[in-house]
Amino acid sequence: MKKTLLTLIALTGALGLSACGPNTSTGAVAGGLVGAGVGAIIGNQSGRPLEGAAIGGAVGAGSGALLGNSRDKREEQEAYRNQQYYNQGNYNQPPPPPNYPPPRY
Repeated sequence: MKKTLLTLIALTGALGLSACGPNTSTGAVAGGLVGAGVGAIIGNQSGRPLEGAAIGGAVGAGSGALLGNSRDKREEQEAYRNQQYYNQGNYNQPPPPPNYPPPRY
């Protein structure tokens, strides 16, 4: 029980520190933690909690990294679109809503 509590505290600290980085690493850590927890619960039902936690953590980290990477790319595209809009001389206007083409002059 004490070992589980220390592991939970260490993982919570890792999640807290990873929230400062890009979405890819944040998603990987969050997905890994959730996956490890779910894997441990499912693995406990079959009598192998450590193997379940390891497999669940790996799958969760991979899927979280993929989701975070796609969010990073979307944010990068939106920033590029806003930069292009302001470079056209539209300094006093707000940026267009997402998926709206810039005005043509």
